[in-house]
Amino acid sequence: MKITVETTVAAPIENVWHAYTTPEDIKQWNAASDDWHTTSATVDLRVGGIFSSRMEAKDGSVGFDFAGTYTAVVAHKLIEYSFGDRTAQVEFADSPKGVVVRVTFDSEPSHSIEQQRDGWQAILNNFTRHVETARKQ
Repeated sequence: MKITVETTVAAPIENVWHAYTTPEDIKQWNAASDDWHTTSATVDLRVGGIFSSRMEAKDGSVGFDFAGTYTAVVAHKLIEYSFGDRTAQVEFADSPKGVVVRVTFDSEPSHSIEQQRDGWQAILNNFTRHVETARKQ
């Protein structure tokens, strides 16, 4: 089953794209809750390129690597990737209120659809705050 989450970021597409694809930015926004963080990130943004984000609980009790391979990249428009036996698509579209970022991903069996949607949406909400806050500085 596919799950979709989205946000609208009040910033130029160049800023949104940069924040979504730059390791230093990813480390600032890539967490679903305040008790988690991303300690490292790598990005080789090209078809066949690899990405990885190390996500850990801030208390050090647990962590995992979210990693995969880019399967399609269209600057300022689209990123598709595979991770394990799953895939995801990230679309970027201009709108009157900013850039709509829509993420569609394959669900997995160990968490409910609601948990997965809520977690990915929380990360996307953090992304929006990060970009919009950086823009005001």
